[in-house]
Amino acid sequence: MKDSTDPQLAPRVLIAAFQGWSDAGDATSEAIQHLIGLQQAELLHIIGGESFVDLQLQRPKMFRDDDGRRTIEWPDTRLYGTVHRPGVVVGRGQAGSSTAGASAKADSEGETITRIDGSPVHDLFFMPGYEPGRDWENFADEVVELAEVWGVDLVVLLGSMYSDAPHSRPIITSVTSEDPELRQRYGAERSDYEGPVGIVTAIDVALEAATIDSLSLWVQVPHYVHSAPSPKATLAILDKLEELLDIVIPRGELFAQATDWESNINRIAENDDDMTRYIRSLEEARDDAMAAETTGDALAAEFEKFLEQDSRGAAAGAALLEDDAGLEEAASLEDAAGSESAATLEDAESTESTAGTAGTESDLPPGADPDSPAGPTQPSAS
Repeated sequence: MKDSTDPQLAPRVLIAAFQGWSDAGDATSEAIQHLIGLQQAELLHIIGGESFVDLQLQRPKMFRDDDGRRTIEWPDTRLYGTVHRPGVVVGRGQAGSSTAGASAKADSEGETITRIDGSPVHDLFFMPGYEPGRDWENFADEVVELAEVWGVDLVVLLGSMYSDAPHSRPIITSVTSEDPELRQRYGAERSDYEGPVGIVTAIDVALEAATIDSLSLWVQVPHYVHSAPSPKATLAILDKLEELLDIVIPRGELFAQATDWESNINRIAENDDDMTRYIRSLEEARDDAMAAETTGDALAAEFEKFLEQDSRGAAAGAALLEDDAGLEEAASLEDAAGSESAATLEDAESTESTAGTAGTESDLPPGADPDSPAGPTQPSAS
């Protein structure tokens, strides 16, 4: 496997999405089909769905090829990527029948995924599939094996869920990882969720056990428009992928589709007072939450700054207190010495006065004036 920590080498990234429980509003499946359509990707491997998928729930689809022959498309999980062959130019439109329209559109517009500097991206793999109806552990092991075979450094698992999210506000995205280094590198968080899970989580756990780096990218889709695909949520996924992988993803017609999607919901809500009130309550709750979060972040930043300044001030204050304590101790010693000197001088003067009264002339130094007593030399206070 290639060392993804080498700054000279771009990591090989696998982006995976599965129709079913973790594909609310078709947001993840539409996102990955859009990416396949943009990239020069071809089919590399198939994980047969017959061993994992309940075909009564995920019915195979029949279509006719360019020659008019009937073909059945099974609910398989496929791996797509770019294969470089000497002297062969890989064209778009080779990503499978389900992406032919998107691929042709991307080819006609000359759009493709690039890096920030405009250079092409050749290290992306895509895995669209269906959530299995059984044998999840073996299915997850097959995904892990493919990641190892193709030298994948990072797996990004896409998910979308229905929530109390207003359609008129930005779609909320979240990125999680169990690896603290990945959380720091990509600004991810550690999920504390406990409860029912989908195949995305099962694969994530299997990747962790195989020591393959992985991120989970989830978006929230308004639950009251569950019957229609959500291009706005698809856009949110692409926006976050750009940020995580430092790439540029053309959006094509998604901007227009997202605008039409939001406008259509607004028109429906205008004729339904209950729906209008409900959406307004969701908007107010979202705005209040965002305001509180913003205020909380600002307060936290200010408090952190205050603590940092207070820490520096406390250190400086401690130094000053230490200096003051030294000065105070010196002054105390000086006062004590001065008091002792003054007491000594007072005793000397008292002794001298007594000697002058009761003493004899022999007690005085030779030539001394009896009326001018000569006491002992005064000790210096310094």
